[in-house]
Amino acid sequence: MTGALLFDLDRTLVDVQTYTDYAAALADVEVLVGAWGDPPTPATDWDTPTQLCMSILVSLSGDRRWAQVSDLITAHELRAVPLSHPMPRLAEAMACSEHLPRAVVTLLSQEPARAALRRHGVDVPALVPRRADQRPKPAPDQILEACRLLGVPPADAVMIGDSTWDAEAAAGAGCGFVGVAATEAGASRFGSDVRTAPDLVAALEAATRRMASD
Repeated sequence: MTGALLFDLDRTLVDVQTYTDYAAALADVEVLVGAWGDPPTPATDWDTPTQLCMSILVSLSGDRRWAQVSDLITAHELRAVPLSHPMPRLAEAMACSEHLPRAVVTLLSQEPARAALRRHGVDVPALVPRRADQRPKPAPDQILEACRLLGVPPADAVMIGDSTWDAEAAAGAGCGFVGVAATEAGASRFGSDVRTAPDLVAALEAATRRMASD
């Protein structure tokens, strides 16, 4: 079997979001850039401050203020890492997939992403966090970069993620996708054409079946 696995991080491998005060982050961001309405991004089960923080980063792609906004949000994400929890069956899924090329593609910035992976013992060869020179998910740029780092074409990769943003990014990159919902509300957001699984191990099994059949 050839191919690669791409994992979202937050609420797919590790739950950082629940412990991040995105309401406080949003208040900090609005001091810098002013109040924002909700930019057009895919609907999720995230709370409003989380959705707005991520949507503002999407809207500011290419803007000189992007790095400042990201840094403000990063400070709150870092405070959440020591409180973060692994998602169900994380260790089992990582052990079962260690023979495959793997990357983590995340909307977290590099410092909290690395800290969360280290805290929970997740070792992957490639990490693609949010950064100023790439459009973040739901654009396909991060997934395309992960495939480049792993040396596989997107058509040979499968993304596992918890949100519609992951699903849209995977579709845009021409990559397979399996949804693993952190909440029932999250599960209902995926379209009927999206393959979903109840936990990480089941999602991994679905992803490897897809790669084996291609």
